[in-house]
Amino acid sequence: MLKKLFFALALFASGFSAFGQNADSITVVKAKWNKNRIARQVVLFRHHFDRKNLFAANQNISFLEIKNTGRRAVFAIGAEEKELLTTSDFGLRDTAIAAINGNFFDVKNGGSVDFVRVNGKMINANRLEKNGNRARHQEAAIVIDNGKISIKKWDGTTDWESRLSEKNVLLNGPLLTWNNIDEILDTTGFNRFRHPRTCLGIKPNGRVILLTVDGRNENSAGMSLFELTKLMRWLGCASALNFDGGGSTTLWINGMPDGGVINYPTDNKKWDHGGQRKVANVVLVKKQANR
Repeated sequence: MLKKLFFALALFASGFSAFGQNADSITVVKAKWNKNRIARQVVLFRHHFDRKNLFAANQNISFLEIKNTGRRAVFAIGAEEKELLTTSDFGLRDTAIAAINGNFFDVKNGGSVDFVRVNGKMINANRLEKNGNRARHQEAAIVIDNGKISIKKWDGTTDWESRLSEKNVLLNGPLLTWNNIDEILDTTGFNRFRHPRTCLGIKPNGRVILLTVDGRNENSAGMSLFELTKLMRWLGCASALNFDGGGSTTLWINGMPDGGVINYPTDNKKWDHGGQRKVANVVLVKKQANR
């Protein structure tokens, strides 16, 4: 009798969980996203889920969707070997349409702790963990070839990133989804707890999503990586790669109000656009140079 009761309760809990996920997916798909055309092939989407109606919480989400053709709007990496700059300063310096914060970095001394190569020159090398293993944010990369961006997965070798043929490489992670298969994430606090998040996703039609989720505020809770994985799936991405998040999470667009900062960075602990954190590198969207 107890076994039957336990089985029934387990089925109920499973069904309730599935219902919750289905309701959340419908909430995302049916949301009335605020859309703005930023440039040719670049569209900004924004929505504030302010009724605790996404993962039972308030969530503020902003993302760019970009046609990944290598024409008109092209991708690039902005990086400094040791210096830290705000995402907006990187974008302005490199005359970009838009910029989003990049990978993990040394807050005290500057520079990335993960491999970065820009225009064929290595800017930073991997700093391995004390046991000699790679960090989870060193097991995938974005690569850019002729202005087109893609995601690559670590092949298990020690010199993988240095052998990548692309001139522009930026390691990041964890990898969330790869070719329509969700990656297995461990249950560390970094993955389980809600934080502001930055993510890059690629849809089956090749279009790229650069996304921020705000957090650490009653207006937006932030997401776990398990929740972020679901969100990117619901937005249509076949592959998705987590970037550095937390106080680093920033989406900037040239010429927009509030100095171009679209989301609500948290370093000043205020719900405004003034809390940018300085970072080591960014992913840029630029206009194609005249040929």
